[in-house]
Amino acid sequence: MPDSKHTYNIAHRGARSLAPENTMSAFIKAWQMGAHGIETDVSVTSDGQLILFHDETFMRTTNIAEIFPKRKKEPLHSFTWEEVQTLDAGSWFIEDDPFASIKSGKVTLEEQQAMINASIPLLEELLLFVKEKSLFVIIEIKHLPEAIISFPIVEKVLTLVDSVQLPPNMFSISSFNHLYLKKVAALCPDIEVNALIGGYPLLIHNWGEFEFEVYIANANIIDSKQIEVALQHDCQVNLFTVNDPKDMVRFRKEGVGKIITDYPQLLAHLTDCAR
Repeated sequence: MPDSKHTYNIAHRGARSLAPENTMSAFIKAWQMGAHGIETDVSVTSDGQLILFHDETFMRTTNIAEIFPKRKKEPLHSFTWEEVQTLDAGSWFIEDDPFASIKSGKVTLEEQQAMINASIPLLEELLLFVKEKSLFVIIEIKHLPEAIISFPIVEKVLTLVDSVQLPPNMFSISSFNHLYLKKVAALCPDIEVNALIGGYPLLIHNWGEFEFEVYIANANIIDSKQIEVALQHDCQVNLFTVNDPKDMVRFRKEGVGKIITDYPQLLAHLTDCAR
């Protein structure tokens, strides 16, 4: 990993431009492409397992319509871990080619074949991987819906991180739900928390009183002045999701701490060229 004076290259849901997001193949590809770390999303199953998945339903990135046709629109927290394990979270990437990486020849036939029947990972699996590979990981805790609002997701994440003995300097916990972050800070003050701002649908950066030491802001609505003011308040500014190489160069010069990108391979190349 780079030292504190350099910008971290963080793969958004893994190297999702080259492999299906939030699967082990995307995380492995991020490591192979030279990313310093990985950003991922943590949700929970009906039986309390912490899984890595971004959306509220499984429809976009799995074959749930085929496996559970009558339940395809149900929220992911209504499924057990055993049911989640039956889903194919990889074949959609081959069919949709969301970043045109297959069409452009950046994903080999062998890599495509390996994506078929890719599973949705547990958080524990990723934590063990990043620990082995010395990668940083940003763990985004998704806001729990009302139906399971009482589930102790913060405590579960902290217990799991502790059980795999991941050092505090190798991870941070982020969320748009800042109450989760305040709970993390109260329970484990040595763990870095990252306040996510600028999310949909409002698309407004609410920096509040700059009470958090680290913010992850929306790169699409950021400007140089916002970054400058946050830095003047001794806050670290990280950005999502930066995919244009010109923006990568600009944000690095402006003092951004971590750049979260769908193209860690591009940012790694720019970093190599800057040396």
